Amino acid sequence: MTCLEELTVGSASASAPSACRWKYDVFLSFRGEDTRKGFTDHLYDKLKWRAIKTFRDDPELQRGTSIHPELLMAIQQSRFAIVVISPNYAASTWCLVELTKILQSMDESETILPVFYDVDPSDVRHQKGSFAEAFFKHEEKFREDIEKVQGWRDALTKVANLAGWTSKDYRYETELIKEIVEVVWNKVHPTLTLIDSSEMLVGIEFRLKEICFLLDIAENHVCFIGIWGMGGIGKTTLARLVYEKFSHNFEVSIFLANVREIYAKHGLVHLQKQLLSQILKEKDVQVWDVYSGITMAKSFLCNKKALLILDDVDQLNQLEKLVGEKYWFGLGSRIIVTTRDRHLLVAHGIEKQYEVVELDEDEAYQLFNWKAFKEDEPQEKYLELSKQFVKYARGLPLALRTLGSFLYKRDPYAWSSALNKLKQTPNRTVFEMLKISYDGLDEMEKRIFLDIACFHKWSDKERVIEVLDSCGFCARIVIDVLVEKSLLTISGKSVCMHDLIQEMAWEIVRGESFEEPGARSRLWLRDDIFHVLTKNTGKKAIEGIVLRLREFEEAHWNPEAFSKMCNLKLLDIDNLRLSVGPKYLPNALRFLKWSWYPSKFLPPGFQPNELTELSLPHSKIDYLWNGIKYFRKLKSIDLSYSQNLTRTPDFTGLQNLERLVLEGCTNLVEIHPSIASLKCLRILNFRNCKSIKILPNEVKMETLEVFDLSGCSKVKKIPEFGGQMKNVSKLYLGGTAVEELPLSFKGLIESLEELDLTGISIREPLSSIGPMKNLDLSSFHGCNGPPPQPRFSFLPSGLFPRNSLSPVNLVLASLKDFRSLKKLDLSDCNLCDGALPEDIGCLSSLKELNLGGNNFVSLPTSIGCLSKLSFFNLNNCKRLQQLPDLPLNNRIYLKTDNCTSLQMLPGPP
Repeated sequence: MTCLEELTVGSASASAPSACRWKYDVFLSFRGEDTRKGFTDHLYDKLKWRAIKTFRDDPELQRGTSIHPELLMAIQQSRFAIVVISPNYAASTWCLVELTKILQSMDESETILPVFYDVDPSDVRHQKGSFAEAFFKHEEKFREDIEKVQGWRDALTKVANLAGWTSKDYRYETELIKEIVEVVWNKVHPTLTLIDSSEMLVGIEFRLKEICFLLDIAENHVCFIGIWGMGGIGKTTLARLVYEKFSHNFEVSIFLANVREIYAKHGLVHLQKQLLSQILKEKDVQVWDVYSGITMAKSFLCNKKALLILDDVDQLNQLEKLVGEKYWFGLGSRIIVTTRDRHLLVAHGIEKQYEVVELDEDEAYQLFNWKAFKEDEPQEKYLELSKQFVKYARGLPLALRTLGSFLYKRDPYAWSSALNKLKQTPNRTVFEMLKISYDGLDEMEKRIFLDIACFHKWSDKERVIEVLDSCGFCARIVIDVLVEKSLLTISGKSVCMHDLIQEMAWEIVRGESFEEPGARSRLWLRDDIFHVLTKNTGKKAIEGIVLRLREFEEAHWNPEAFSKMCNLKLLDIDNLRLSVGPKYLPNALRFLKWSWYPSKFLPPGFQPNELTELSLPHSKIDYLWNGIKYFRKLKSIDLSYSQNLTRTPDFTGLQNLERLVLEGCTNLVEIHPSIASLKCLRILNFRNCKSIKILPNEVKMETLEVFDLSGCSKVKKIPEFGGQMKNVSKLYLGGTAVEELPLSFKGLIESLEELDLTGISIREPLSSIGPMKNLDLSSFHGCNGPPPQPRFSFLPSGLFPRNSLSPVNLVLASLKDFRSLKKLDLSDCNLCDGALPEDIGCLSSLKELNLGGNNFVSLPTSIGCLSKLSFFNLNNCKRLQQLPDLPLNNRIYLKTDNCTSLQMLPGPP
């Protein structure tokens, strides 16, 4: 039996260690003259075929009446004995001595399996026929030691009373041999009599059941199954247990271990030789080349029901040349592949896949405790330390097993020291196992993996792709590859990885220079960054620096600190205030994000031609640059909340700019007219730029999607929307001094999804504007309107006079073209009865309706048809007397505070 110590188990069973002392599974006892060249030889061959380790004696050892020491040792080292009793068995004193020793060494009822070959068990039991003749001769020969002969008689009688096989009950010897082998197999491999014990196979039961479901052994088709997951997670353990449990159901059972390692050292032909050797049960199989190996494998397997397990596959050609297609195998075959790379399974068309995931917390504690204490629960003095080690391992069986075994029989002081050491450097065994996946990556994959591990874990996937692409990578495909290779995971929209994989990556970077952080490629730890930038030890090796402090800090860095970092591409600093800004920034920068940037201007000579993103929020910047600068790859500028900024730069050289954020720049006055011709701009954000008065007369930004002027309280006129501006989906004008919308506004009606006119004054409606069919959100909250006018109608996009001193009699012509509207805010608009059309109930997508602060007495009854309504605000509608019935089957949050005239509540929803 295979020793289970190699598996992901906690060895608690007292019987488990004893299973490892057997050298042989079966000792084969027989009369050579009767059966050696026939039945016994065939039986021995089939036992070997099923990988049952069998001892068969050498004829040269059979001399005299005393048993040879080698045979005695073989009996003692065998778990079972098959005794083939043939007509002349008793004639051999050698066989009788051997049988006596077998009975003395083994529990006869469980481990001795008799085969009565061409004899009647009754003749054996009572020593009749040929057995009587044999004993007559023995009694003559050993008349002075008749007790010995009686012992042989007793031995035969005992064996004859055991359950076994009688050859005369079978039509063919092949049937008899097959049944014997099956019974012996089940006795030799009782692996899963232990599997229900959580003490023995921690966390394996549920996983094994799921694999069994995928195997679907009862079906007679050929099936490929892939088991994948990160290194050390337990893939091989699971595959071995599947092999132990099910291999007896197959004509051929092969477990090809360490495929990756053998392939790297010896190549595919060597692997094919191993495969064919197990199929043919021959040591030296001649394979001339890969293609002859394929031909041989197909020819030997095509009519066999086979269980073939390839463990630790890392190349597609390993699958193609070893297990190829389904037609290579006989009906009922099952091929199982374990790998760290899920895409190999996809590429080979393996549809049934099982991901092995981390142990849960209880399973992790159990495995760790068995390794560290050889029992279920830790001693009290180790309790908290145990929890910390289990937390560190994050459910990885390899780490739990390795750490637990290392800590066994060590005192708590050693445990504490080991835990502190892990915070500085990972366990070497775990590190080397996980690093195998890293070593299999190409150069770009390695660099992206290290960047994510050091800078971007738990970041939004799309944002990570954007940043990495800005550094010259092809991030989207590489992230997919890293996920398939079990180095990354995607949780929701975030990029994640196992803590120990991240630690492995950190150790790789630290290994570039253990003594000096300034000579490493990446810096992410606060102390390392402060050391390098204070002492000016940075070298050209540094490619990325990311410092995101949890709490705001002040520091005094060397102004020359960046002068030697000529290859720095990524610089991201947040929550840090420096006394002096940098005198130099590397021109190699592709991504520059520095919150609270300390200088009033960028360093002279800073010309980062590859820069794609410039983000300096909360900076002291007065201006970016004078004149025209050409940054053809620059896509994003964010100077939000830079209170010193008074003017924008000339944008002429930034024709690929897609995002301009100047939100909260309260002293910004001058907008360079070149902004109007940024044809790639998608987002333009001037929110709360309270000093801006004048914008360009016209903008021709065909790609613009978001235009935010909310809070620009001095802006009275917005630009005309020239050209083909059909992508504007969000327009925010709330809090501005705008009194009219430009005539070109009607060109936005098809694309507009959100419109905010909160608190603004519109002098007259634009009756020529058509329906906004895609509008999701519309807010007119608190708008100030002109004095009352005669009754007139507005179109669905209508703009409402707000907060007039006396009620205004307004109506909407229709809302039928607003079926996409999800939120409508008409609060504090001084609306009266009739201002809302009866067909408001046609707003089938509306979820939020805010009518608070108006002068309604009653509301349209069709409000009861708003099937998706979940929020309805009527606060401060002091004249409102009754409510319509609200939609059935809706859970609605209804607000009616300070509705002092309300008399009738709505019917129950």
